Amino acid sequence: MDLDPSEQRSKMSDQRGMSSIRSGGLSREFSTRKSMLQIEDTRLSVPGMLSRNASKRATSIRRRDGPMLERQMSSAARGLSGLRFLDRVITGKEGDAWMGVEKRFHRFSKNGKLQREKFGICIGMGDGSEFSGELFDALARRKGIDVSEGITLGQVKIFWEDLTKEDLDTRVHIFFDMCDKNGDGLLTEEDVKEVLIMSASANKLSAFKKQAGTYAALIMERLDPDQYGHIEMWQLETLLKSTTSKETCKLTAEDTTDLAKTMIPEDYRNPMRKLCTKMFESGLEHWKIVWVLFLFWEMNIALFMWKFHQYNLMPSFQVLGYCSCTAKGAGETLKFNMALILLPVCRRTLTSIRETFLGKLLPVDENINFHKIIALAIVIGSVVHTVAHLSCNFIRLSTCPNNQFMAVFGALFTEQPTYMDLLLSIPGWTGIVMMILMAISFLFATSSFRRNVNNLPRPFSDLAGFTSFWYTHHLLIIVYFLFIAHGYYLILTVGWYRKTTWMYLLIPMVCYASERILTTDHTLKVDTIKAIIYTGNVLALYMTKPPGFKYKSGMYLFVQCPRISRFEWHPFTITSAPGDDYLSVHIRTLGDWTKALREEFAKASCEAQQKNSVEGNLVRIETHAKESQVKYPKIYIKGPYGAPAQHYRNYQVLLLIGLGIGATPFISILNDLLHHLKQSRLGDFNLNKRAYFYWVTREQGSFEWFKGVMDDIAENDHNNIIEMHNYLTSVYEQGDVRSALISMVQSLQLAKDGVDVVSQSKIKTHFARPNWRKVFQTLATTHKGSKIGVFYCGARALTKQLRNLCKEFSLTNTTRFHFHKENF
Repeated sequence: MDLDPSEQRSKMSDQRGMSSIRSGGLSREFSTRKSMLQIEDTRLSVPGMLSRNASKRATSIRRRDGPMLERQMSSAARGLSGLRFLDRVITGKEGDAWMGVEKRFHRFSKNGKLQREKFGICIGMGDGSEFSGELFDALARRKGIDVSEGITLGQVKIFWEDLTKEDLDTRVHIFFDMCDKNGDGLLTEEDVKEVLIMSASANKLSAFKKQAGTYAALIMERLDPDQYGHIEMWQLETLLKSTTSKETCKLTAEDTTDLAKTMIPEDYRNPMRKLCTKMFESGLEHWKIVWVLFLFWEMNIALFMWKFHQYNLMPSFQVLGYCSCTAKGAGETLKFNMALILLPVCRRTLTSIRETFLGKLLPVDENINFHKIIALAIVIGSVVHTVAHLSCNFIRLSTCPNNQFMAVFGALFTEQPTYMDLLLSIPGWTGIVMMILMAISFLFATSSFRRNVNNLPRPFSDLAGFTSFWYTHHLLIIVYFLFIAHGYYLILTVGWYRKTTWMYLLIPMVCYASERILTTDHTLKVDTIKAIIYTGNVLALYMTKPPGFKYKSGMYLFVQCPRISRFEWHPFTITSAPGDDYLSVHIRTLGDWTKALREEFAKASCEAQQKNSVEGNLVRIETHAKESQVKYPKIYIKGPYGAPAQHYRNYQVLLLIGLGIGATPFISILNDLLHHLKQSRLGDFNLNKRAYFYWVTREQGSFEWFKGVMDDIAENDHNNIIEMHNYLTSVYEQGDVRSALISMVQSLQLAKDGVDVVSQSKIKTHFARPNWRKVFQTLATTHKGSKIGVFYCGARALTKQLRNLCKEFSLTNTTRFHFHKENF
């Protein structure tokens, strides 16, 4: 008679038990039971761990002469309700998910058979071929299917049904079968090690993979205290309970706000009224940007209309008509915008403005975006001005009747010019050269070229990058001198006082040039104390602090390496605290200049130092940089300059969110808070702040960057002033079978040594991405009536979501969230 899988496994377990008795295992079993009875109430240190004897009794209840009694789900089993092999398919819509599997089967199968290496991607587990391959083998062993030539769609359906069953025991048995390759029902240390290596590969944990043997021994130490050399399924199931259990969702009082928001407000029911309401709310939220942009475009329109009307009344209108009016109107806006575009990049001026009342009226954090908007206005004005002249004014001047031309322009021309004469005149050729240089400069300033994301074929790929942007942008110096000449030699305007181009440009150019000259005078040479190249191509530079160099956490400075280029300066956030006796920056090597910088420091035996640091476990490298005898390349710095993060002192509660290398401005803030925290313990300072730091990264090696800071916070922050939350997105979220053993080892290691296996620090690492809505809701509940400064640095993708959450929770709670962002 055929038995179902669970009965087969029970039968095999009984047979193994009888075999152990026949082979002399009776005395061992009796001794074990006797010792376990003496410590029946003893539990392992892992939360929720049952005693070996109690669990055996719980799993041995069965009827001898009939079918197995229906067993009540154990607490461990209930805790494993989140254990799953696939993402979000047990939702009541399994049919829809299966349709996707069926489509992928037809795509990847050959001759109606799906091979082992394509199984994972077919069922939706991604490209983790090693893990999905072992799962494929385990399912085949359970069903007794020959898979040497692949499996059919029907067999895939059988495997799929097992993986998505609501019956938890089936999924637990599948996971155990993956570990138990020889099918004896026992797991040795080597079996556990192999599964840990598979899990580490699936979650891209290279460092964890190297320590798989150590972590396997840790699991065996906890689950096999009597040193039998193996563990059974019930032991693994019980341990998994503590790492995959999920709390039952309950409706709290705070959730009533979310329920109320499901009702559509009156202001949003009518489409037009909804649009007006959103525009009004957006205007209130971004009032600084709104009034500056309104004033900017109003000035452009006013200048255009004023010049347009002026040339409408001039004698030249009889020949040129509205072409001259349009060209001159656009030219007037060009004078204004070419002057204004210099102001948003006067960094020292903006840094000073931040500390004055103007900083509360002007959107100084949006200076680069405003710079781009002005550039757009210049492009529009240049195109209109050039097209109006080349396609209309020059043609009319060169082709109108000579008598009419001399009657109108006789005082300006001795003879009627040809089209080519006008083109080769000073205003003509300077205008053409300016258009070419501006086109080159603006093209390389676009995000796609500046970040080199176009993947152009060689040799064009070498033209893109930050270095090309930097040099082509300096072509605009030539453009400004040509622009002055272009405006001074105007054909239709007589008198220097009427040629106003130089008047527009004088003050902004003097301000910009003065700042550049003053900044050059403040160029500071620093000595490199230590340089470390971390995993993920991050170069950390620890430099001497020049005398009198004062800055605030969150500020940035410019770095130059003469060995690479004597002209290029690149901005980087300061990661050291103002109270430190050194300066530090962490540089992600993404562009051509940063890669060259990394190579220069690598030549100076930086890689050898990194190896020694890793072997020494990177102890306090971020907080106690020591001088090195290595001769590093010369480094010069300029700064410091203001940034949005420096406003953190205005808030008692901080929410700091960094993505990847975007954590750099907040590490300086945390260092500063940590410095004040140590002072407060000595009674020298009263620290009345709370900081919540969320760092989201996709590489395990990223945690090496600031390991010393994390350990310092864990050791010194006894009052939980700084709450750190590290998230590793490469690891599958809690409850996924691919990360179940990783979570298990993490819990065991934290309980034993207090060290996280992922970050190798005392701060626990969470997996997948944070639930931002839950984060904001928790803060709104914890700090009612407070003003919370939300500071974000990272990719633009998350900016909109965080800004909307700040707005939403500020409107629906007494807590006010003030959003500040810094994109890179």
